[in-house]
Amino acid sequence: MQKREQGKSGGGSSQPPAKRGRPFGSGSGGGGGGGGGNSSLAVAAGGVDAAAAPSLLLGPSLQVHSSFADQNNKRIVLALQSGMKSELNWALNTLTVLSFKEKEDPRKDATPLAKIPGLLDALLQVVDDWRDIAVPKEYVRAPRVRTLGSAALVTGFGNEYNALVSNVGQSNSPSLSAAQKSGTKSGASQWWLEEDGLFNVDDEGRSEKQQFAVAASNVIRNFSFMPENEVIMAQHRHCLESAFQCIEDHEIEDEELVTNSLEVIVNLAPLLDLRIFSSNKPSFLGITVKRAVEAIMGMLRSNTKAWHCGAAELIGRLIINPDNEPFLLTSVSQIHKRLVDLITIPAYDTQAAAIGALYNLAELNVDCRLKLAQERWAIDRLLKVIKTPHPVPEICRKAAMILESLVSEPQNRPLLLSYENAFAEILFSDARQSDTFARILYELTARPNNKMAATRGVWGM
Repeated sequence: MQKREQGKSGGGSSQPPAKRGRPFGSGSGGGGGGGGGNSSLAVAAGGVDAAAAPSLLLGPSLQVHSSFADQNNKRIVLALQSGMKSELNWALNTLTVLSFKEKEDPRKDATPLAKIPGLLDALLQVVDDWRDIAVPKEYVRAPRVRTLGSAALVTGFGNEYNALVSNVGQSNSPSLSAAQKSGTKSGASQWWLEEDGLFNVDDEGRSEKQQFAVAASNVIRNFSFMPENEVIMAQHRHCLESAFQCIEDHEIEDEELVTNSLEVIVNLAPLLDLRIFSSNKPSFLGITVKRAVEAIMGMLRSNTKAWHCGAAELIGRLIINPDNEPFLLTSVSQIHKRLVDLITIPAYDTQAAAIGALYNLAELNVDCRLKLAQERWAIDRLLKVIKTPHPVPEICRKAAMILESLVSEPQNRPLLLSYENAFAEILFSDARQSDTFARILYELTARPNNKMAATRGVWGM
């Protein structure tokens, strides 16, 4: 509990959670078009200093004057709102350069781009424009009932015109009326449903909107890496709803767009309060707390490494906030099961994310510790992580502390006594974990109320 209060207080001595990955230096959705935009960037951007430190010369680097965003902020927002291809190219390319920041970037007075009036909303509108016309990969046209001109002799959507040409003199006959009715019914399942409307977007236009949406998501992702933008973005309901909607549709949405949205949520998780989806702030996409939790669980169940790894890290960061506990604890059994499965994946980052989330869940309450101890293979897989050499010793330490949290509950001790020999083996073989397992064995056997439990452990009763 002390750990959770320290993480929530955010004191000066505690370090903020590490960001996942690094900002994208270039967006694949920006496109190579917009020659005027590229020339404008070339004028605004200065070259790399030849006398710079060697660490700054590793890989491509581009320095931009800090006053560029202040002088062109209105133009950037208007270019995003215009919807014109050349303007969008220029604005997205400019924002990608401005939002990209190297780990050792000397820029200290960089403009918090999320504080530019209307900029975040304009970027979200670019993403929403693509979401409005996005078609799933497995698309089935839903039936649409058309009432326009249904009472007229010629509606424009069926084959009535051919019938009129061939039967000019019999337009009022009962047989033609019946044929028209039957033709209307057949047209409802044929020609009418194949009509997409007058202002539909062709494949080229759809591809451009998709590329612009991905580029805008790259910029928003880069925003989330800047501490100056975190508070604004974590309280911006439209931004959060757009990100959660993208991960909710991860099975049919563009993969890079989903990944960027997940990265945004993970970076904002320490400041994210899920109650914002039930607050009085205006909702743009109708995302509720239940849908947000289901979207996270969908990403956790995904087979894509970046997605289930990011979802595990997201749960570990969200659960630190006590206000998020009631919403996540409703699915704690499913979370435990999936996180235990992720421990077996031979990927260090996945194991680190899963164990980090389990560590925070084990610190919540008695119910979480009881359910985790009863989860099949949980103890065995945690012991396997501790025994297997790991490049990050902190992961092994957290796995050992999870076992210590589990043994603190009297109901779990009879179950953990069957692993007494394994605990003793680690105690004498691993000097780094010896203190932790000494406390675990003390809890199991040395407590006054554990006499009967110790007898079961020794004699196998």
